[in-house]
Amino acid sequence: MMRGSGTARQFSTQLAVIGSGIAGFAASIFAVNRQIATAQVGNTGALAYTTGYLDLIGKRGGAVVVDPWQALASLRESEPKHPLSRLDTGDIRQAFTEFTDFLGACGLAYSAPGTGNLTALTPAGTLKQTLCVPATMAAGARALAADAPCVIVDFKGLKGFSGAELAANLRQRWPRVTTQRIVFPGMERGEIYPEVMARALEVAATREQLAAALRAVAGTAELIGLPAILGMHRPDQVRAELERLTGREIFEIPTMPPSVPGIRLRELMQQVLPQKGVTLIPQQRVTALSFEGDGATLALCDAFGPIRVHAQAVILATGRFLSGGLEAHPAGIREHLLDLPVTQPADRADWYRARYTDPRGHPINSAGIEIDDSFRPLTGEGRRYHERLFAAGVILAHQDWIRGRSGAGIAIATAFKAVTEAERFLAGRQAMAPGAPPLQCH
Repeated sequence: MMRGSGTARQFSTQLAVIGSGIAGFAASIFAVNRQIATAQVGNTGALAYTTGYLDLIGKRGGAVVVDPWQALASLRESEPKHPLSRLDTGDIRQAFTEFTDFLGACGLAYSAPGTGNLTALTPAGTLKQTLCVPATMAAGARALAADAPCVIVDFKGLKGFSGAELAANLRQRWPRVTTQRIVFPGMERGEIYPEVMARALEVAATREQLAAALRAVAGTAELIGLPAILGMHRPDQVRAELERLTGREIFEIPTMPPSVPGIRLRELMQQVLPQKGVTLIPQQRVTALSFEGDGATLALCDAFGPIRVHAQAVILATGRFLSGGLEAHPAGIREHLLDLPVTQPADRADWYRARYTDPRGHPINSAGIEIDDSFRPLTGEGRRYHERLFAAGVILAHQDWIRGRSGAGIAIATAFKAVTEAERFLAGRQAMAPGAPPLQCH
C-alpha cells in the first residue's frame, strides 16, 4: 500500500526484503507463496554473475560431492555453525522444490532437486557438481554421462567462450565431443556479446538462420552445445524451436559473467514478482533502517525523491562484498546498514593465506553476521538485534560458499528459514491484534 506524506513516497507492508540477489528473490517467492504482503528493495545484486546452476554442496574439503544430502550430515558434525547445518534436511528439500517450481511456473524451467548432484559443464570445459540446472542445460549433463556424439559450436567475435578450449579440456572425459566455429546471423563483424545474441534469438528469422548454420556444421553429432544464448525470456521455447529446425538435441553451456542465465533470473523476478503483488523497488540501496514500536522503516531514494517503506518484519539479504552487504575497511569488515557485528579474523593480515590456491580457503570468505536459531541477527553481546529483524544468504557467518560450491543452496535454504520465522512472528502479532486482516500461515 502506498500513500503520500509530504515529499516522501511511503509504502506499508507486512514484510520488507532488503537485497536483490538469489536470497532476496527467494525470500520474496516464499513470502508470495504464503500470501505475505511483501516489499523488496535493494541495489542490483549479483544475479547477473551467476551461471544459472543451483548448487547445494558441490565440494567438501576440496573433494567432489556426489550426494549433497549425505554431505549435509557430515557438515553438521564438522561445521555446526554453518548456516546449512542449522536447517532441517526436509526444509532444504522443500526450499529447492518450491523455488524451482515457481521458476518453472513462470516460464523458466529447472531440473527438480534429485537424490544426488548432476555433473555440469563450466565455461572453461571443467566440471562441477550442482543440484539443479536450467532445462536448457540439462541435456549437456546427460550427454556427458553417456559420452554421446556432440559438437560444441562457438561464434566468431564472441569473447570468453571457446569451443576448442572446452573440447580440449573435456577430451578424456568426453572423447566424442568436437567443435565448430560459425558466424552469428547479422553479426558478421566485430565483437559480439551473449546478451545481444540472446535477445536476437527471440526473433523467428534469426532462429531460422542460426538453425541453418548449425545444420551445416553438425555432421553426425546427435547433440549441439551452444553458449548460453537461447533467448532471454523464452529460453525453453527457443531451444525447442531450434531442436525442431536442426533435428538435434541442443543444450546451453554457461559463459563467463555477466551471463545470460543470471540476467534471465533477474529479469524474470523483476517482471513476475510485481504481478504477484510484491512491491519491488529495484536498483536502489537502502540508506537507513530503523525500528519503532509498531514496525521498521526503510529509507531510500530514487530519481523521483525519497522513499519510506514501513514493514512489520524485515529480512536482511544484502550479500557480502560484491553486493555491498559487507564492506572492507582498513580497520576491518563492516556490515553497512546497521553496523551489525561481523565475525572476522582478528587482524587484517589474517584475511588471506599466503597462497591464493590454498586448499583450506581464505578466512575472509567465512566472515559474516551471527544469528540465533530463528535466524535473527545478534549483537556483540549475543542478544537479538531486534525481534522484527531476520537475515538470510551469504551475509551469514561461518560459511565459505565459494569453496563449498554452495552459494545458491545457502541463499535459497536460509531465505526459506527466514521467511518461515518471519511468518511465525507476523502470525503471533496478528493474534494479538484482533480486527486486522488475517495472515495466512502454512
